[in-house]
Amino acid sequence: MFERYTERARRVLFFALYEASQLGSVAIETEHLLLGLIREGKGLTSRIFGRANVSLENIRKEVEGRTVFREKVSTSVDIPFSGETKRALQYSAEEADRLLHNYIGTEHLLLGLLREERSIASTILLEKGMRLNSVR
Repeated sequence: MFERYTERARRVLFFALYEASQLGSVAIETEHLLLGLIREGKGLTSRIFGRANVSLENIRKEVEGRTVFREKVSTSVDIPFSGETKRALQYSAEEADRLLHNYIGTEHLLLGLLREERSIASTILLEKGMRLNSVR
């Protein structure tokens, strides 16, 4: 399923799993994917955040402020993707195809998060002034 993903994008997914487990979540939500993008911290996505004058630490605080903390879950436990996250990943693939890219990178993950408008991650990004068309 993830063969088109770049090494950095795969790392983001691993970091999202880690973030979900640390917050005691029963599913990998879009906000965990956003935290994974922040934790990865390199590549095109970090430059996009920089150009938009978005503080990565502020995003982390926003996510943590909207999260219900539960007991940590072992990272060896299989935590599924939520429906919103699955849609965001599908949108990421569509964005890569739209740009005629044969890979899915962190920039496509960010676009996918912005397209999943009913998610916490998208809400936070919109509040920080990031819009789908400007990021594209």
